[in-house]
Amino acid sequence: MIAELFEVAGKVALVTGGTSGIGRMIAEGFVRSGVRTYIAARDQARADATAAELASAGGVCIGLAADLSEANGPAALLEALTSREARLDILVNNAGANNRGPIAGVTAEAWDAVMDVNLRAPFLLIQQALPLLRAAATEGGHASVINIGSIGGLHIPNWEAYPYGASKAAIHHLTRALAKSLGADQIRVNAIAPGPFHSRLTDTTSEAVKKSVQTYIPVNRAGEAQDVQGTCIFLASRAGAYVNGSTIALDGGYIAAL
Repeated sequence: MIAELFEVAGKVALVTGGTSGIGRMIAEGFVRSGVRTYIAARDQARADATAAELASAGGVCIGLAADLSEANGPAALLEALTSREARLDILVNNAGANNRGPIAGVTAEAWDAVMDVNLRAPFLLIQQALPLLRAAATEGGHASVINIGSIGGLHIPNWEAYPYGASKAAIHHLTRALAKSLGADQIRVNAIAPGPFHSRLTDTTSEAVKKSVQTYIPVNRAGEAQDVQGTCIFLASRAGAYVNGSTIALDGGYIAAL
């Protein structure tokens, strides 16, 4: 059956930044599909509250606290996960930071704050999750890492966001490098480069974003939860088992139309 290609029930997933925006959308899709889903956020109470909401309709969702801006944040998160699970089928590196403004206003501290969360943390999480990912990949299947990049890493937008764009371009490159390194272990690494989705960084209800969508997005709408949920389920399932090292522009055709 074709539907079986997209089956993910029974898998274990970790989604960073899973309490809001795209991360919450992804986590909700996994929970509803029968994935035992962990969501990570800085605040334990917020992680617990969101996990309870996502699990309320059925399924399993567990909140974990981790500050990925700290150098030891990934290790602490993996320690908490390892105490609960023997394998990790799906790792979604979604937690992110942003900094906008003219070149003259970018400080070293602001640059590092974005790079630490958007680039260093995903690499360290993958590195330190390798035992759990390899455990999942040895069960006759594969493990899937999904890095959340951005169309801001594929082109130069009309606003200035130097560390953000650089970090997202770098995570796309890192995705390819890790795909080459880990493919033989049946650990696939891919990236999604979203266009406008509603989040704490992008208010798709604002007039400015609406006008931008109408002007630049060929399908004439912002991204919706099912768009990113479907893409992640594809990448995590047998249906996506031969996709490795790709960056998928999930943007309604924005990049293609440039």
